[in-house]
Amino acid sequence: MSSFGEDLIAAMQEAAAHAQGKGDVARTHTIEVPDVKAIREQLGLSQQAFASAYRIPLAILKGWEQGRRQPDATASAYLAVIARLPAQARDALRVA
Repeated sequence: MSSFGEDLIAAMQEAAAHAQGKGDVARTHTIEVPDVKAIREQLGLSQQAFASAYRIPLAILKGWEQGRRQPDATASAYLAVIARLPAQARDALRVA
């Protein structure tokens, strides 16, 4: 049997075991949720100024800060960039 065939059979067996709740086949993806308020405060910006500078809807920002919502993986990555490179992130958003 080819390597592809063996891999396919192994993958199908793993999927079947997972569907039946057997084995240690579960994989998790963990998203590190940044402290949005801390990032904003470290930059010395109001909610309105932060939302405007980084093009984040104010209602979304408030939801994150109040714990009603959490940033998804993409937003979390964007917030990490803002935390590390705030001026460059803001400059990248400026319209030429």
